[in-house]
Amino acid sequence: MANLIVLEFPTAEGAETMLSTLENLQKQQLIQVQDAAIVTWPVGARKPKTRQLSSTTAAGALGGAFWGMLFGLLFFIPFFGLAVGAAVGAIAGHYAKYGIDEKFINQVREKVTEGTSALFLLTSGAVVDRVAEAVKGQKFEIIQTNLSREQEDQLRKDFGEE
Repeated sequence: MANLIVLEFPTAEGAETMLSTLENLQKQQLIQVQDAAIVTWPVGARKPKTRQLSSTTAAGALGGAFWGMLFGLLFFIPFFGLAVGAAVGAIAGHYAKYGIDEKFINQVREKVTEGTSALFLLTSGAVVDRVAEAVKGQKFEIIQTNLSREQEDQLRKDFGEE
């Protein structure tokens, strides 16, 4: 079973700082990152910058289509206003079948704002106590959703890179 975890940092640089810790945890086989992306939203920027992280991801990554649609839903569609409200509802409903429900989407929208950053991780196999020890001292908030095996399989089928 996989987890979609968002680590939200109170600074625009926080997520970048966490990357080296994450890479070390993977090398020690304390966590398996199946896919990852980062969002940075510097103070004064109208919208966030997003990018998929290829250096931290395993074979079978979901790919740019998944992250592009998710980030569009989270950060860019709200800029278009009510004119696309119905479309937003339809897209959000589509993500629910993957275990990414409206509550998760709203939590991310509320937390990841100007002046913050976030690390989006699709993970499994974490040795929780060792991971917690390694990230102690770094300030972040966790937003998480657990995906069932069926939801994970559907994500890979619909968005996986071949």
